[in-house]
Amino acid sequence: MKLNHHRTLSIRTLAASIWVAAWAFVAGVGCSYPAFAANPEAEQCSVAVVTMQPGSQGRVCDPKTVRSLAQHGHVYEQNQLGMVSMLAIGSGYNPAEAVKWFERAAQNGYVPAQVNLGVMYINGWGVPTNYGTALRWLHEAANRGSARANYNLGVLYMRGLGVPQDYAEAGRYFQKGADAGDSGAQTDLGYLYDQGLGVPRNQELASRWYRKAANNGFALAQNNLADLYLRGEGVPQNDDTAFQLFQQAASQGQTGARIKLAYMYASGRGTAKDLSSAYALITAAAVAGDNRGEDLLRTIVSQLSAQQIAQAKEQAKRLNAGVEGELSARAFQP
Repeated sequence: MKLNHHRTLSIRTLAASIWVAAWAFVAGVGCSYPAFAANPEAEQCSVAVVTMQPGSQGRVCDPKTVRSLAQHGHVYEQNQLGMVSMLAIGSGYNPAEAVKWFERAAQNGYVPAQVNLGVMYINGWGVPTNYGTALRWLHEAANRGSARANYNLGVLYMRGLGVPQDYAEAGRYFQKGADAGDSGAQTDLGYLYDQGLGVPRNQELASRWYRKAANNGFALAQNNLADLYLRGEGVPQNDDTAFQLFQQAASQGQTGARIKLAYMYASGRGTAKDLSSAYALITAAAVAGDNRGEDLLRTIVSQLSAQQIAQAKEQAKRLNAGVEGELSARAFQP
């Protein structure tokens, strides 16, 4: 059974800080900054739907209170309203409204909002795509020490968006973000070393950066590190460790990890052979838009009964339940 290579960049589009969707650009998961508000003594008020996000501070307030504070110049609450306007899980999805609130907070010096606004301009959410404006806001935030801004600048150089494609320059920005603890930057810096892009190839060093992010629960890093263990590249080959890491990433909805985990179930590597679970994992990944497991799925189908397939499809639905909403709620930096 052939195993395809599924290590990928953490280029996210608004699915978790700027998660660039297939992957997405992320604007700040895992980073928190001091609040900058019109009234420094005012307690920060978070909207309930975004309080699950790392970095959320202060008490939970009703939307009316948050909006009132935002209208009176409190940048933390302005940024909160921008986040809520972008949550696909809410009824008030309004990218243009999000841009308005992010811009108000960004102009008043709130660093997370500057990063979030840059992400909006990168992706053309609520405004026409404008890399020049995005770069302006990201550089401003980076100059004030934002690890997430450095990460996003690295993504722009990695992909050649608004700037010449330059892996070495991307690596410099990823390094800054990684050194400051940003999991996305750590993962992408690991990827550069993994693939030898802009830096000498060094899979042992790649594994170190993947591990830092994986230890913080970053799904893509868990997937990439697991793949190294599966292949014995940069680390000792270990099916058990690979299986555990793929499980951790798959439980967060990481589709590449789900496909690799399906391969392990189908092959009986690191676990007992379980074709039904393999079918469910590949199906869940396909529903999420990742069809890289199609070849494996075709080899599995003929070995399952109609009842097993029906049960596996139900399992796939359960796997995807709630994942999209959770990712959406982590799309921006509070």
